Amino acid sequence: MSHTAVDLARLSAMDARDASRLLKGVRAAALSGSRPPAVPRPEIAESWRRMMAGGVHPDRDTRSRMLSAAETEERRQVSPLRQVLPVLREGLLPSLDGALHIMVVADADGRLLWREGASSILRKADRLGFAVGADWDEAVVGTNGVGTALVTRRPVQVFSAEHFVSSHHDWTCTGAPVHDPRDGSLLGVVDVSGPLATMHPATLAWVSSVARLAERELRIRHLESLERLRAVAAPLLARLPGRALAVDAHGWTAAVTGLAPADRITLPKGFGPGRVHLQQLGACVVEPLPGGWLIRVEQASGGAPAGRVVLDLSRPRHWSATVYGAAGSWSQELSPRHAELLFLLAERPRGWSAAELAQEVFGDPTRTVTVRAELSRVRRHLAGVLAHRPYRFADDVEVELIRPADPLLLLPHSTAPAVVGARLGRGGPAVVP
Repeated sequence: MSHTAVDLARLSAMDARDASRLLKGVRAAALSGSRPPAVPRPEIAESWRRMMAGGVHPDRDTRSRMLSAAETEERRQVSPLRQVLPVLREGLLPSLDGALHIMVVADADGRLLWREGASSILRKADRLGFAVGADWDEAVVGTNGVGTALVTRRPVQVFSAEHFVSSHHDWTCTGAPVHDPRDGSLLGVVDVSGPLATMHPATLAWVSSVARLAERELRIRHLESLERLRAVAAPLLARLPGRALAVDAHGWTAAVTGLAPADRITLPKGFGPGRVHLQQLGACVVEPLPGGWLIRVEQASGGAPAGRVVLDLSRPRHWSATVYGAAGSWSQELSPRHAELLFLLAERPRGWSAAELAQEVFGDPTRTVTVRAELSRVRRHLAGVLAHRPYRFADDVEVELIRPADPLLLLPHSTAPAVVGARLGRGGPAVVP
């Protein structure tokens, strides 16, 4: 068998114990520099070289600190992979129990955020440290289906002793990266894993195809978001003289006037409202829109960015934020929670920390994860109007707060301590020391 190449088809045709024994010999030869019984697959050999160069111990199971439940939930809330979980579950879960596999979804840092599948395999995975919140970056735990797929940005299957760390040799895993179709960035990895006896070469194509379906779902959602942005922007553009366009946060064009259509505009790092210079357009004035930006190519006379927000809380269950700019105005209806948060921001221009907002909304300063997640959603629609660190309306934005005539009708659904106090005339929100 000397100098023959290892491949998945050959391994799957062998008894699992014989295949594992062969791979252990290949790995041992790679570690010692001796003559191998077979040549490792190129992607595995490259990973092993990275592990040896990086000082990963081949026989010591090193693990990073587990994320807390709150840290994990915060990552889940902001991860775009959350949107495609139904696609991943539909494509993978029906076959996992019978195949004795589990599905895990990791973010771009290699942190496991979701894990589902056969209960018996979940227990085995717990003993391996393959649990929600764990770090499976290749530099931490060695060659594996999550970390190696993140490094190579390609689907990879790792069988038995192809794992660099020996404690993983009773395991097989197959991971495929998921990319953001808007900018090509790496969002994370979907992985199917199980005991080594369950290895099958078709698993690689199966997991890869489901990852592509997830990317297709993200692409569809992106097109839908551009349609929503277009619906808001079209009336504004129709009233504007000169050249202007509406783009989303990644620069994808939703609508244009006075310009040749371009699929995408390159936005500089730190892009925001005000005057900016764009390589493709020259001097521009940028104003916020729900889910994107209005970009006006500046004429000699110039112009000013949007600078006024009217927060209307006067009508029960019909709360809104209206943004006024040089090009016109647009409104965003508010959910009950978002109405509470914007009320607090309007009440204190200097802003709030996440802990302070958690105290004022929930009566519990530890609920910062929920506050951050909700404000992240608000800022998707009010980008440029809201600032953070601390959370507040932007310094150059004038805010008008319209309350109901009867103070008792101020957000009547709300049990937030600050809102209840305002309804009862107990003064402004409290401050967490």
